[in-house]
Amino acid sequence: MAARAGSLVAAVLAHSGRLDKEHLGARVGRLSRRVEELKGEVCTMINKKYSEFLPSMQSAEDLVAQVEGLSNNIDLLKAGIENEVQRDLNVAVAEFTELKQQLERDTLVLSVLKKLQEFDTTIKECNSALQEKQYVAAAQQLEKARSSLRSLESRRGFELKILKALGTELTVQTQNMIYHLGEEWQKLIVWKLPPSKGSSSLEALVLSELHLHTVPPQEEDTAVPPVAAVLQALAVLGELHSKLKDFGHLLLQYILKPLISHPSLEPVPEEQPDVFILRFRSQELALDESSPMEVFEKIKLVFEVLHKYLLNVPLEQPGEGRITLAELLGELIWEELSDCLIHNCLVNSIPTKSSKLEQYKEVIESTEEFEKALKKMQFLKEDTTALLKYACNVDSHFANKKCQDVIMAARNLMTSEIHNTVKITPDSSIALPELPDPGSGDHMKLPRACSLVPNGTVSVGTEGRLSPLTLCLPCCRISCSVQQLVELAYHTLLEATASTDLCCVQLFDCVRNIFQLFYEVVPTYHRENLQKLPQLAAIHHNNCMYIAHHLLTLGHQFRYRSTSVLSNGAATFVDLVPAFRRLGMECFLAQMRVQKGEILERLSSARNFSNMDDEENYCAANKAIKQVLHQLRRLGMVWQDVLPVNVYCKAMGALLNTALAEIVTRIAALEDISAEDADRLYSLCRIMVEEGPQVFTPLLEEDKNKKYQEEVPVYVQKWMTFKELMIILQANLQEIVDQWADGKGPLAEEFSAAEVKSLIRALFQNTERRAAALAKIK
Repeated sequence: MAARAGSLVAAVLAHSGRLDKEHLGARVGRLSRRVEELKGEVCTMINKKYSEFLPSMQSAEDLVAQVEGLSNNIDLLKAGIENEVQRDLNVAVAEFTELKQQLERDTLVLSVLKKLQEFDTTIKECNSALQEKQYVAAAQQLEKARSSLRSLESRRGFELKILKALGTELTVQTQNMIYHLGEEWQKLIVWKLPPSKGSSSLEALVLSELHLHTVPPQEEDTAVPPVAAVLQALAVLGELHSKLKDFGHLLLQYILKPLISHPSLEPVPEEQPDVFILRFRSQELALDESSPMEVFEKIKLVFEVLHKYLLNVPLEQPGEGRITLAELLGELIWEELSDCLIHNCLVNSIPTKSSKLEQYKEVIESTEEFEKALKKMQFLKEDTTALLKYACNVDSHFANKKCQDVIMAARNLMTSEIHNTVKITPDSSIALPELPDPGSGDHMKLPRACSLVPNGTVSVGTEGRLSPLTLCLPCCRISCSVQQLVELAYHTLLEATASTDLCCVQLFDCVRNIFQLFYEVVPTYHRENLQKLPQLAAIHHNNCMYIAHHLLTLGHQFRYRSTSVLSNGAATFVDLVPAFRRLGMECFLAQMRVQKGEILERLSSARNFSNMDDEENYCAANKAIKQVLHQLRRLGMVWQDVLPVNVYCKAMGALLNTALAEIVTRIAALEDISAEDADRLYSLCRIMVEEGPQVFTPLLEEDKNKKYQEEVPVYVQKWMTFKELMIILQANLQEIVDQWADGKGPLAEEFSAAEVKSLIRALFQNTERRAAALAKIK
C-alpha cells in the first residue's frame, strides 16, 4: 500500500502543466478512504489492548509503520498541492478548497493517531522502568502519558470512546506506581510508636523511635533504590507533599513537641551499618522547666541528623524548580513548631522582674544561633521568623506577663474569703516596699513651710509639724486579701519605676485595672454574703475606705520615681477615691436599711402599744422590745472591733434611734391611755433607756466602752424625746405644764404643742383642770 501511495504522489508532482483536477481528486479520495481504514484499524487495536485486553503486538507494529509511511506521503501531497495552488491561485481556489479541507481533516486524524501511539509507547516504557525500579524514569513516562491523554481529550470532534479506557489505564498505572513508591518510603522511614492509649505520657514517649534506612550501604546493592530516586519520583507524581505532611506530623507529635514539653527527655542518635536510629532517654532533673538554650540544642541535634540522613536531598519540584527536602519540610511544620517553642518554652523564660531582663540577652542570642543553624540546613528561609521577633520583643512580653500575673493574683485575692481580717491601727506595720526619699533625687526641692509665712506673723505650734495621726486611717479591721491587694499594687508600681517607658506605662495601667476590677468584681462575687451578713458588709465598707485611703497618695508617692511619661502628674489614682468611698458606703447603708426594716418589723408586733392593761398585749409589746434590744446587741457584737469607733457609734445610734422614734410615734398616736397603761408603757420605755446604751460596745475592753455609752444622746437623735415621753407618762398636769414652761421648757424642745395636747387628752379625763392645762400649752 505504501508503494501505491508513493507512485501516486510521484505522478502528481511530476505533472508540470495544468493540474488534472479530476485525476487528483480521485487520488485524494482514495487516500482519504485509506486514512479512514487505517484509523479504524488503529482504534480497533487500541480498543483490543486497553479495553478488551487482547495481545496484538505484531499488528500494532505493522499499523505504526503504515501510519508513519502514510503520514509522510500526506505531507508530500499537501506540499505539492499548496505549491500548485499558489502557482495558479486565481483559477484553482474554488476547485481545491474542498481538497485542502479534506487533507486538513486527514492531518488532524493522523495527529490523533500519533498521540495514541505516544500514549501506548510511554505506558510500555513506564512498565519497563518500574520493573527495573527506575522510579524517576517511570514517573516521567507516566507524566508524558498523562500529557498525551490531556491533548487527546482537548480536541473537539474526536471524542473517542477509547479515551475512557485510556484514562482508566493511566489511573491504574499511576496508582500502581504510587503503591510501589509508598512501599519504598515505608522501607526508608520506619516509625516505632507507643500505643495510642496514654501516648502523651513520659513513659510512653520514651518508647518512640525513628529508623532511617537511608545510610549508604558499604556494598552497593542495586536492588535498593537510592533515597533521591524515590523522593524525586514522588515529586514528579505530586505525592511528595502528602508524604512529607504525614512525616512532619509524626515528627512534631512524637519527637519535637515532647522535647519542648518534657525537660527530662533527651534525644539519642545511633548510627548502625545499614540504619540510623533516633530514640529518647529520660533523666532526672531538679527543675521542672528547661531553659530555651537547652531546648534549642535538642531540636538542633534532631534537625542535624535528619539533614544528614534524609533532608539534604535536592529535588526538581514541578513549577518550583530545584529545591531541597529540608525546605519543603520547613514550609510544612515550621509555623506549628515555632508556635510550640514560643508558648511552651519562651513564654516560661520571660523574666518576672525587671532586674532580670539584662540576663535575657542570652536567650535572644541563643535564638539567633538556632535560626542561623536551621537556615544553614535550608530548613528556614532567610527572612526573620516569629520566633526571633518574639524573643527580641522581651520588654513588651515582660510587661504583658507581669500584668497577667498581677491581674490573676489580684483576682484570686478578690474572690477569696472576706472574713479573714487583720486589724489596722495608726502604728500598725504594713509590708509595703520602702520608697526612697523624694528629695534624694535630682528633682527640685519644695520650699519649706516657714518661708511662706510673712515676717511678723506669729507661728502657732511647732513649725511645719502635723500630728502623727494626721491622714491616718482609724482603727478598724480589713480583709487580709485587701491588705495583700494594696501591697501588690505598691510592689507593681515599684517594679514599674525600674522599667522602660513603655513597660512603666503598661504596669501603671495594670495597677489601675486592679482597682477597677475590684470595683466590679467584689460587690458582684460576694453579693449574697454582703446582703445577708452584717459583719461582712462592715468589713467590705472598711476595705473600700482602706483602698480609697491609699489611692489618695499612691500616685504621688511614685511621681518622682517614674519615667517622664508619668512624672508630669498623670500617675494619679485620686479620681478613683470617690467611687471607692461610695462603694463602701452604699454597701453598708444597704445593710443598715435591712436592719432598720427588721427593727420596724419586730416593733409592728407590739400591737401599737395600746391597751397595755391587757396582759396579752403587754406581753407582745414586751417581747417586741426585747427582740429589738437583742438584735441591737447582736449587731453590736459582730461590729465590735471591726468598724471604726465613730462609724460604729453612728450606726448603732441610727438603729437605736429608729426603734425609739417608732415607739414614740406609736405611743403619741394613742387616743386613750389609762393609768395602768401609762405605768406599763413607762416600764417598757425604762427597759429601752436602761438597756439601750449597753449595746454601744465598739471596743473589746469593757471599761473603755463606758465613755461611748454615756454619749448615747450624741448619737441617738430621739433620746431626749424618748425621756421626755417617759416623764409625761408619769407626770401630773401641773408637772407637764411646768415642763412646757410656755414653750421654753425641755418638753417644748422635743414635742410640738399639738403632740403634747394629744398626750394630755389621752392620759387625763376631761376636767376643768385638763382644760386649763391645755390652754397653757400653746
